[in-house]
Amino acid sequence: MNSEFMDALTSIEKEKGIDKEIILEAIEQALITGYKRNFNSAQNVRVDINRDNGSIRVFARKEVVEEVFDSRLEISLEAAKNINPQYDVDDVVEIEVTPRDFGRIAAQTAKQVVTQRVREAERGIIYSDFIDREEDIMTGIVQRQDHRFIYVDLGRVEALMPLSEQMPNETYRHNDRIKAFITKVEKTTKGPQIMISRTHPGLLKRLFELEVPEIFDGTVEIKSVSREAGDRSKIAVHAEDSEVDPVGSCVGPKGQRVQTIVNELKGEKIDIVRWSEDPKVYVANALSPSKVLKVTVNEEEKMTQVVVPDYQLSLAIGKRGQNARLAAKLTGWKIDIKSQTDAEELGLYNPNEEYDNEIEMDSEKEFLETENQD
Repeated sequence: MNSEFMDALTSIEKEKGIDKEIILEAIEQALITGYKRNFNSAQNVRVDINRDNGSIRVFARKEVVEEVFDSRLEISLEAAKNINPQYDVDDVVEIEVTPRDFGRIAAQTAKQVVTQRVREAERGIIYSDFIDREEDIMTGIVQRQDHRFIYVDLGRVEALMPLSEQMPNETYRHNDRIKAFITKVEKTTKGPQIMISRTHPGLLKRLFELEVPEIFDGTVEIKSVSREAGDRSKIAVHAEDSEVDPVGSCVGPKGQRVQTIVNELKGEKIDIVRWSEDPKVYVANALSPSKVLKVTVNEEEKMTQVVVPDYQLSLAIGKRGQNARLAAKLTGWKIDIKSQTDAEELGLYNPNEEYDNEIEMDSEKEFLETENQD
């Protein structure tokens, strides 16, 4: 090695952010192994690389003893004093044993070490960047697919999207640009492994954060999300400021904001409902687009009993129970839905009484109901 090699290490230090001293120490350790292997040596040796000109020297390290049993590891006190009178028993003497053709081995070893360290550093940088983006959204380009994964290029790394995380109503083609949610970032022997999803509820949440400024700046808060990817989702929103309409903010002028998200999710229907700390109101809202007449709460069993008009029973339950199922996931409450007629027969509802959970639907909610019933 020479001064040009040292200059190259300095450049790598600046470009890749790898400490030159760490690389040199790694080269020295690798050269010790290389020396022992190539020269069939069992000696205790030290390799020294001159930090200025890159010259390499190998030193055998021997312990000073009264009586020598292994000349490869020990040196007599008399021989040590011939080198330097100040040596005493138990000191360590270093004797240069640099082979004549060691430069070739050194150059090959240095190249391997530098390549490995640069690769490890790049993997470490990529991992550091992506671990901070776990549970975030990124745009990638579809590269290829097999029976297990779709491989998506995220720039400096290829992410994996398992079959279970792919939306059932989507077909992925080469060079398609998609937004995906990063579910997991792991270190592996082959570098960082990034797992992504198109079905995770977090994707819906992040899309709203991108499209709705009020959510991004914290004026409107997403309280909960429930999702059956590719078909239908519900999202509960809340604003501390009573003058801010959280539902209207998410819908946007003429529904533009929510429509952008619907388009990104290939037509997935989205119900945006107003969150409430009152479970009666919250459950009633969550069953949108159905009208709710009464909600009874059982705190101990975390269950609610809901009464809806007869003509809205199927709407409240939804196709294959989807609407009720999503509402239960959204609110965290079990929901038992009964029609008005059945509730009256069981003495659970009296049409002549007024109930405090009846909700006035605002214009934005009506807009969504109209859209979602199409």
